Amino acid sequence: MNISIFGLGYVGCVSLGCLANNGHRVIGVDINDFKVDLINSGQPTIVEKDIDKIIKEQFEQGRISATTNAKEAIIDSEVSIVCVGTPSSPQGHLNLSYIFKTAEQIGEALRDKDAFHTIVIRSTVLPGTNKRFGEIIAQFSKKERGKHFTVVSNPEFLREGTAVKDYNNPSVTVLGGDHAEALESVASLYRHLDAPIEITDIEVAEIIKYVNNGFHALKISFANEIGNISKALNIDSHKVMELFCKDTHLNISPAYFKPGFAYGGSCLPKDLKGLVTLGHDQYVSTPVLSGVHESNENQKRIAYELIERTGKRNICFIGLSFKEGTDDLRYSPSVDLAEKLIGKGYKISIFDENVHLSKLIGANKSFIDEHLPHLSELIVGEIEQAVSQADVVLINHRNFNGGKYKDLLTQKTAIVDLVRIPALENLPNYVGLCW
Repeated sequence: MNISIFGLGYVGCVSLGCLANNGHRVIGVDINDFKVDLINSGQPTIVEKDIDKIIKEQFEQGRISATTNAKEAIIDSEVSIVCVGTPSSPQGHLNLSYIFKTAEQIGEALRDKDAFHTIVIRSTVLPGTNKRFGEIIAQFSKKERGKHFTVVSNPEFLREGTAVKDYNNPSVTVLGGDHAEALESVASLYRHLDAPIEITDIEVAEIIKYVNNGFHALKISFANEIGNISKALNIDSHKVMELFCKDTHLNISPAYFKPGFAYGGSCLPKDLKGLVTLGHDQYVSTPVLSGVHESNENQKRIAYELIERTGKRNICFIGLSFKEGTDDLRYSPSVDLAEKLIGKGYKISIFDENVHLSKLIGANKSFIDEHLPHLSELIVGEIEQAVSQADVVLINHRNFNGGKYKDLLTQKTAIVDLVRIPALENLPNYVGLCW
């Protein structure tokens, strides 16, 4: 395939070399004459393991070249990959001027090209950039997206120092687009790699790099705070985190990675508080760990605001315990939400198949007696009765068979879903917590 790459910085240079190494003919495009001259003399524009050898070999085989002429590169290629920089402003906003300037150049070049052209955005950009990029191309080319060109989002996950290795050994290749043939064409560039190719929504593809790097930053800060607490207690922090990483069922796994309502129960709130207090007692600052509780409280506030915006004051809870399959009400975020609503004058009814007042004992009973002392007056024995007498139905448990009650739920002012029940998402009165 004939490919043009806009931007010969880190990602662009690695992509140029690796694509050529895979048998493609690649033209690099950059406004910097020095970078163009380096490529045209068989030298890389960056210092990176193995890339110097790859660029030299592929240049000698005639597979790579570079130019400052965008039009020339567009005319001579079928696919253009955009790798230009997106630096941050001091306030944290992305500077997308280079991206949109590239869109103008590509648009102007496409005026004189009859063949369909695919543009791939590899640069790290904000959601909505793909759409705007396509609008600029259409404006400058006088051509139509989907008919004469399309734009595919294909975020990169390359680490400096191991970029060539990362390119050839990805965990996943992500493609977001709205043109099936173009998506297949771009996917063909990666078919030889031993990794899944995930085709998704454009905005999902645009945001995933931020999500990944945000989590990597969180992991580093989390490990450092554990390290600081451990050192203060003369504990080997590396032994602690090595043991932590051996749990691939919960710790290093997809567990707990479904956006939804706040956490609760007898363990997480208590042990998080204990860990933060342990650090405090050793005069160790733990801003990440300390911020977790406030983030959890914020999720409760968001749920309350969703209910408040319905304008109705008769609310039915489906589920009260901190998760389905248990009667444990201790530190349940649903109990906190019910307590706040009652305090604000709302009328509450509750259906929870596992909560039986006669069986509540010990700390569980003491907790609910303190927070919802009149629970017996709120509990409804039949789910149909609970739903029928409410204006708003609040779903707290994932095992709720929403499809069975669709007709009844459709009559309500709102269905506020805190756990995501797919069978209900198409209802006109459905509201998801964070989806």
